[in-house]
Amino acid sequence: MGNYGKKIWGWMMYDWAAQPYNTLLITFIFAPYFTSSVVGDPVLGQSLWGVMTACVGITLAFLGPISGAIADTTGPRKPWLVAFSLLYVVGAVGVWWAVPGMDSVTGILILFGIGMLGMELSQVFVNSMLPEMGETKDLGRIGGNAWALGYVGGLLLLFVMLLFLAENGEGKTLLGNAPLFGLDPELREGTRSVGPLTALWYIVFMIPFFLWVPDTKKKATTTGAIGRAFSELFATIKRLPNNLSFASYLVSSMFYRDALLGVYAFGGIYASGVLEWSVVQIGIFGIISGVAAAIFTYIGGFADKAYGPKWVITVSVLVLIVVCLLIIGTSRDQFFGVVLAEGSSFPDTLFLVCGAGIGAAGGSLQSASRTMLVLQADEDRITEAFGLYALAGRATAWMAPSLIALVTYLTQNQRLGISPVVVLFLIGLCLLFWVETDKE
Repeated sequence: MGNYGKKIWGWMMYDWAAQPYNTLLITFIFAPYFTSSVVGDPVLGQSLWGVMTACVGITLAFLGPISGAIADTTGPRKPWLVAFSLLYVVGAVGVWWAVPGMDSVTGILILFGIGMLGMELSQVFVNSMLPEMGETKDLGRIGGNAWALGYVGGLLLLFVMLLFLAENGEGKTLLGNAPLFGLDPELREGTRSVGPLTALWYIVFMIPFFLWVPDTKKKATTTGAIGRAFSELFATIKRLPNNLSFASYLVSSMFYRDALLGVYAFGGIYASGVLEWSVVQIGIFGIISGVAAAIFTYIGGFADKAYGPKWVITVSVLVLIVVCLLIIGTSRDQFFGVVLAEGSSFPDTLFLVCGAGIGAAGGSLQSASRTMLVLQADEDRITEAFGLYALAGRATAWMAPSLIALVTYLTQNQRLGISPVVVLFLIGLCLLFWVETDKE
């Protein structure tokens, strides 16, 4: 493998290493376990989870563009990635202490939020390296392949969890055995091991990234770098109104990515609370979603190259709107007001189909969004641009989880609590009208 190929593979290995935090912790294993077993009340658990996610979003909105601007001014990105990786690992390992029915969950939520913040901030710097991976016309395909690789990694680790570690209500894994290594099913140690396992996975598979991906050299003059970084960041923000396409894209992505985060963060919680699925059942749902994500994100990379990222984003958002409406209209005993036969498997089957739709559209949406940002940004301030992208994705990051938490609390209905994300998707879709690409 030549140095060029190693560079690309090393960069793509970040997605392979980091994706399990999303797949296993945020969506399919830990979040449902947290609400159903650690808190013990799915409605209260969903509300607390929403508050934690909102706090992480507000923090990221502040730190993302500032750290990106400083990195562009000083040069190297890897020192930042080491620091954020440490946060990722600390947060993931902290999941181990989330025992069933614990008196206070505040410490667990803080640790988890730290890990989530580390993952999100690391993406700012890794994404900013995408323009260095190839020619502009190939970036959509490279980015799509990286996202697909990440989903495959998340799926593989999810299989390991379900087959050998995560226990159902009877204390058995998907293979019908007790968790490996003598882990205590009554204390849910098999399920809780998802945190340390995710941290170990990240540590091992980030090695190729740090070895093979070249870093930006330190700028000749770094004196007063922080002051210059702030000055240039504010100058960039002041120029945004003069760049209608870039500004519209940042605001559009702010809404639709916030909505997608809401779908990811509460999909497993919804399945646990509304459909009464076990962790193992939710894991199977995750496998179906992950397989669809890997396949369609890979295909989406080629569609991105052929039709442009705006086309991929538009189709993906439309699919997600339909999926969310189906979820809102479905409960254990009815479908949009039509009463279902007792014990009907229709809600379960429909939610599995929706899971595939979430995986396929969500993966393609995130990959195409990364390419779109590269096409809209100033190449000399690319890390700052991805910092602004993080700000755009998090300036309203409190909105989806907070609205979900609020509507869930007011209605005391998890199904209706998901409804705000449809509005956020629609706003993001409308704002795409003013975004221009070379494919138009």
